[in-house]
Amino acid sequence: MPFHIILLTLLAALMHASWNALLRVGADRLWSMTIMCVAVAAASGVIAPFLGFPARASWFYAVLSAVLHVGYNLFLVRSYQVGDLGQTYPIARGSSPILVTIGASAFAGEAIAKSALLGIVLVSSGIISLAFKGRRPAVAGVPYALATGLFIAAYSVTDGIGVRLSGAPIAYTAWMSALWGVLMPLVYIALRGTSGLLAVRPGFGKALIGGLVSLLAYGIVIYAMSDAPMGAVSALRETSVLFAAVIGYLFLGETFTFRKMLACTMIAAGAVMIG
Repeated sequence: MPFHIILLTLLAALMHASWNALLRVGADRLWSMTIMCVAVAAASGVIAPFLGFPARASWFYAVLSAVLHVGYNLFLVRSYQVGDLGQTYPIARGSSPILVTIGASAFAGEAIAKSALLGIVLVSSGIISLAFKGRRPAVAGVPYALATGLFIAAYSVTDGIGVRLSGAPIAYTAWMSALWGVLMPLVYIALRGTSGLLAVRPGFGKALIGGLVSLLAYGIVIYAMSDAPMGAVSALRETSVLFAAVIGYLFLGETFTFRKMLACTMIAAGAVMIG
């Protein structure tokens, strides 16, 4: 994997951890996620017309990815509502790299080196181990966390194929994100109506910033997948859990136990093997 792709993907992981930290502290996470998508739609809508359209062959994948992103948003919010955040989030993020590797092999004919595959397994195992307190994770949140991981894998493979067909990674990202950003508020309205959607309440500014950060972070990931194996990029991106553990310790008052240190060591070792 090219060195600049490694650095960009790790930067995206740090940014991903940052916007998830913003979402974690919100009281109404569905509203926060929707406001983030409004910011994504606005920024993408401004940029996209100046970039032109990606190749027609990628349009189906852009639309499918936008729909899958909405499903991911809903299951992520739900997993935060019913499960322990510190357990369900690692399960969702840790399961996706292996699923992306399988999906990329099945649908894009992508092969991956044995050392990189071992690195992906290390990253996923380290991330999932963060979900355990004692011998088992909280059962209530596991189905939603696994479903979230499936959505992550599905939109990652979809975008990996789409961006390679697009001929224009930035344009593909902008148009896909604009559609995704529009769909999420429509789902919110269907669930709750329009009342209070755009109200400026506590957390509004943070949600807007989180949306812009998430857009830039995933744009980097899509660009990386245009030039590197999807499974390896996904595994490096999910080192965001490592960054999240550090952010939680430094800024959110979370503990940093020996188990977390061991898991972070596995994640770091896997990232080195992938690189």
